[in-house]
Amino acid sequence: MSNMDGKLADTDDIALRGYRYTRDQFSEIVDQTEDYVRENPGQAMLWAFGIGFIFNKLPIGRFISMFGHLLMFSLKPAMLVYGAMKLYQASQDE
Repeated sequence: MSNMDGKLADTDDIALRGYRYTRDQFSEIVDQTEDYVRENPGQAMLWAFGIGFIFNKLPIGRFISMFGHLLMFSLKPAMLVYGAMKLYQASQDE
């Protein structure tokens, strides 16, 4: 295995570990939220109402639109770099 293959494997491993960690943390937060709602349904309803009221007053559509534009703006170069890395990796394998 060449040095570049090792770096790509390390990057893939780091990305996979990051994904697994994030998935586990999100799952834990969801479990804790479910437990809280079961123990305190009235307070959970008040929190949900309050947050919904605040979101209703915020220009959330504009934020989502800006986030979508930013995502699309950054996704194209990221896909280009990823494709170039894969082409380089494929050329090194042969």
